[in-house]
This record gives sequence, C-alpha cells and structure tokens, in this order.
Amino acid sequence: MSKNFKIALDNKIFEIISKASQELNLESYVIGGFVRDYLLQRDFKKDIDIVAIGSGIDLALKVSELLPNKPKVQVFKNYGTAMLRYKEIDIEFVGARKESYAEHSRNPVVENGTLEDDQNRRDFTINALAFSLNSTNYGELIDPFNGLSDLENKIIKTPLSPDITYSDDPLRMMRAIRFSTQLNFVIEEQSLKAIERNKDRIKIISGERIVDELNKILSTEKPSIGFLHLYKTGLLDSILPELTALNNVEEIEGHTHKNNFYHTLEVVDNICPNTDDVWLRWAALLHDIGKAPTKKFNKKQGWTFHGHEFLGGKMVKKIFERLHMPLNQKMKFVAKMVMLSSRPIVLSEDIVTDSAVRRLVFDAGEDVDNLMTLCEADITTKNPTKFKKYHNNFDIVRRKIIEVEERDHVRNFQPPISGEEIMEIFNLKPSREIGVLKEAVKEAILEGEIPNEYQSAYDFVLAKAEKLGLKKVT
Repeated sequence: MSKNFKIALDNKIFEIISKASQELNLESYVIGGFVRDYLLQRDFKKDIDIVAIGSGIDLALKVSELLPNKPKVQVFKNYGTAMLRYKEIDIEFVGARKESYAEHSRNPVVENGTLEDDQNRRDFTINALAFSLNSTNYGELIDPFNGLSDLENKIIKTPLSPDITYSDDPLRMMRAIRFSTQLNFVIEEQSLKAIERNKDRIKIISGERIVDELNKILSTEKPSIGFLHLYKTGLLDSILPELTALNNVEEIEGHTHKNNFYHTLEVVDNICPNTDDVWLRWAALLHDIGKAPTKKFNKKQGWTFHGHEFLGGKMVKKIFERLHMPLNQKMKFVAKMVMLSSRPIVLSEDIVTDSAVRRLVFDAGEDVDNLMTLCEADITTKNPTKFKKYHNNFDIVRRKIIEVEERDHVRNFQPPISGEEIMEIFNLKPSREIGVLKEAVKEAILEGEIPNEYQSAYDFVLAKAEKLGLKKVT
C-alpha cells in the first residue's frame, strides 16, 4: 500500500491547517481516528485530531484567523488543547507531548514532546498512525509501530508494553475491547493477558468513563463479543458483578437450569437488529439480573426464580447509582422494562386473553412496543417447534394489542369518571370510598366487564356505590 495519502486530505481544512503551521513555523499532523477510519474505508465520525510540534492552542487560533467565518476557539489551558468547529466537524488541536502517570491516577504529568513521544503515548498502534500536514512531505503516512500492518491483519495491539499502557490508563483496557467489538478485530494475545493482569486497575476509573465505553460496546452489531472479553479478562466482575453472578449453573438431584449469563448475551445480540436505542439494549443486558439472588430449588418445581423481575427492577437503580448513570427517565425506563420483562413471555406461552393484553398495555403504557421487542429477543430456545410457537403467539399478542387499544384506549389510561365527579355525585369529601370506586372502575375496564366510556363507568359507579351504602345526591 502506498505510504502517501494526499488523497485523504482533500478537505479544505487540512490545507488551511498546513498553511497556519507554516506561518507559525511548526510541524503538524492529523492523527488517530480520522487516519484509522480512512485506511479502513469507514465513515469517519465528525471529529479530527491534530497534533502540533509546539503549541496546539496557537495553531488553533491561527487556523481560526485563516478561516472565512473565523470560528470561535475553545481553549482548555489545563490540558494544553483547543477546539474549533468547521462545517460540522470538531477539530481538536494538541501540542505533542510525553506523559508519565502516578499509580492511583489516570491523569498524567505532561511535558512537551516530539511526534515520536506523542505516538508512544497513544493507546493502540492503529490509533498512532498519522498523516503529515507539512509542505515537505504532505500526506505521508507516519507509522512507527506498523499500525498499517495491524489494520490489515485486524489486530489490536499497544505501541509500548501493554502492561505499561494499561496500568498508566486503565480505561484503555475497555477501549481495546470496545475497538475489538466495533471493528471485529482480534486483541493481540500479550495485550489480552495484560488486561487480565491489570484488571483491578479499572477501579480507579470513574463510572462515567466506564459507562461511555459500555454504551459504545452495546451500540455495536454484536455486543456479546465485547461482554465475553470483559468477562474472560475479569473486568466485568468489577463493573457489573450482577451479570457475572448469572454464570453459575447448579445441579441438584439431576435438575439443572440454563446458564442465564450466556442467555443474556444472546438476548442482547437478538435485540440489536430491531433497535438502536441503547437504553432498550441496557434493558436486555439487565433483564435477568434478579435471577441470581432469587434462585431456589424445591423437589416439586425444580429451580425457581420467583419475583426476579421485581427485584431486578430495583437492582437497576442501584447499578445506575453505582456507575453514575443518569437517574432520570432513562433509568426508570430500563427498570420498567426489567420489571415487566416476563409478562409478554407468559402471554406467548398461554392462551392470549383480552383482559391479559389490556393489563399489559395498561402497565407498559407508551413503552409496550419496546417491551414486546425486548421479549421477542428473549426467545432463545433451540427447540424449533417451541421457537415457532412462541413467535406465532407473539404475533397474536401484537395484533391483540392493536385491537384492544383501538377499542378500549387503555394505553396511558385515564378513568372516564374522575374522583372529583364521584365526590359530587355522592356529596363526599376526600375519603377511602372514592379510591375504592376509582379502582373498581379501572379493574372493571381492564377485565372487560365494562367498556372504557363515560356512561358505562357512571352506571357501574352507581351500582358499586349502592353496595357500599352510598346514595346519589339528587
């Protein structure tokens, strides 16, 4: 493969950065993800990293001067970096540097350095590749670690000793696994062993940074690749012990249960072709976490996991808190999906009644379609007869959901008769009886005893109130 890639630098911005570098009498290079993705013929994400042999901040300011609209430059003096936006592309400028790390921190001590120093500090050989932006060798590939060969052979490898690379910045262990999953690359054997040796170093990394990598793994086509690496290297036990606890199959009196860890990974892979929503993928990942703490054995039923959905939903909040994930509607959505995750499964195994579908739609509300997507992914039986039966029944459930919703309008249910009106009808003050009557109306509609309409609800309330000894005020 040619070592000059002028063709990769056809965007006007590279010409302007080159010109700004000449005016400041410093060298500059485009490095990292842009170079890697160009060589892989992937669409690059809308960001470009520029390294300057000198001040990255000065280079950013000079580039802004030369651009027609003079975009605002964000300067981060503490890090010696600057950023500007050009035609929806974020361009980050940094001075070449060398780094050294203290044992209990991933924040390095930084000194000015050469291009070689800067490439040495990169996480992987495929991310240490650079294109020159200098007039003497514009477009030349700078590849001190044979990163191009690693790209061609689909290998994730560190530029320096992997023990140094991972111990210095333990987040790189997760990045290795994430890149392996995203690109379908193999992590070089020594590098993989080094992750196992340094796995406990992940404890110095913040939950936010860990979750950012987990989200990227979950957003791939086949997240199980990444989660198996996380499990086998020992990282997952520090990050999500609730998941690794599922990899424990027991046998008593000839009775075993399925391996819920590997089942979970299968469910996550199953859901990916049907949703890009990372939070629904999180629900798939966590849907069975309540099974480890609720697992019991008795001679009549064998292995049971009673109440695992309810407990799992409560465990979601603790996981989100521990990993500093958003404790907002996203967390509530994941917990809700986990709590309801068995309901459609039960429906798909039995006769699908209108009342059961109404209750499902009532409880799931606007998220009922997401819940169905999750539960269909949960069908992992290898028995073709059962597989076909469950999927056919899910089709029936989906059709019933549409029919019931069109007829009964129970999604985001509001009772057709309000508590205030009940108080007026019987001249009542706020009391237990009002709650009893409202609940009775809801139950009657969900059971199909009355339609979800005002007159039917009104007549029902009158009849129910009479049994409670309440009289309508005339």
